[in-house]
Amino acid sequence: METRKIRIEDSPRPTRLDVYLVERLKLLSRSQLKERVVEIRLNGKKVKASHRVTPGGELEVLLRPPEEPEFAPEALPLRILYEDSRVIVVDKPAGMVVHPGAGVHRGTLVQGLLYHIKTLKETFPEEAIRPGIVHRLDKDTSGVLIAAKNPEALEFLAAQFRTKKVEKTYLAIVKGTPLKREGWVGGKLVRDPGNRKRFRLVEGEGVRGKPMQTWYRVLRSYGGYAFVFLKPRTGRTHQLRVQMQSLGCPILGDPVYSRKGKLKEELSPRLYLHAYSLKITLPGEEAPRIFYSILPPDFKDALRTLAGFKG
Repeated sequence: METRKIRIEDSPRPTRLDVYLVERLKLLSRSQLKERVVEIRLNGKKVKASHRVTPGGELEVLLRPPEEPEFAPEALPLRILYEDSRVIVVDKPAGMVVHPGAGVHRGTLVQGLLYHIKTLKETFPEEAIRPGIVHRLDKDTSGVLIAAKNPEALEFLAAQFRTKKVEKTYLAIVKGTPLKREGWVGGKLVRDPGNRKRFRLVEGEGVRGKPMQTWYRVLRSYGGYAFVFLKPRTGRTHQLRVQMQSLGCPILGDPVYSRKGKLKEELSPRLYLHAYSLKITLPGEEAPRIFYSILPPDFKDALRTLAGFKG
C-alpha cells in the first residue's frame, strides 16, 4: 500500500474530491482512482469521493499499487542510430507511442526494444512498462531518443537530464511567422483546468507553474507558414507546442493547440515537430556525443509543398 499526503492549497472552483485527486495524482480517470483508492481522510476524518474540495486542509490517501500488466515484445522496424552494450539511440517515427499505457497495448517503442534487446525485461524487473526509458517524445513527434540497457546506464543518463546537461534541438513547421525572427520564449507551464490533456502558458511574478525557456530561430518563411529551429533549455510536457502557440504560431498539424482547420491536401496528417539532435555523454565516456535524426520523408515533402505555396 502507498500513502499520499496532499495539502489543498488552492482550488480554482468547487469540485468533487475524486476529480481533484485525479488531477493531483496524475491519474487518467476517476475509474482508475476508484480501483486504487482504499481510503481518503481529510484532516484525519474519513471522507467520500463525492466530497467537495475547498482550499485548506490536508488529505491523506491510501492507495493500492497500480497493476502493471505484462506487454509482449514485438518485431517492430526500429531505425537504430547508435548502439553499444549500455545504450541504444533510435529514430522514433511520428505516431509511435514510447511505452504502453491506457488504451495502448501494442506497437510501442518499448515493445520494439524488448524484442530487439532480449535481456531488457530481466534487466529491469521493476519496470514492466518503461524498461530503460530515460526520456520521452510525444506520440506524434518524430526524432532522436536514447534508452538504457541496464540500471547503471539508466541512472547515468537520467542524472544528465536532471541536471540539465543534455542539449536537444527540434525542427518544426508552424502556422504564421513569429514577429521576431529569433529570440527566447519563456513563461510557466500549468495544466489547463478545463482539459487535463492540455497545458497553458502563464506569466507574471507570483504565478505558480513550471518555468520553461526555449530559444528559437526562423529558418525560412513560406507565405502563411514558417520553418523554425528550436532549442529548449527546459524539458516540460508539451513545452514547445504550448510556447509556439503563445507566439501565435502553433505547430502545423497539432490537434491540441492549433485551431481546427484542414491541412492542405498535399500534406501528410501529422504533427510537424521533429527531435533533430541530442547531445549527451554516454556511460564510460567523458566527452559528450551528438546524435542527429534527419527529417523524415513526409516532413521534407511538406517543406517542398510549402515552398511552392504562395497563400
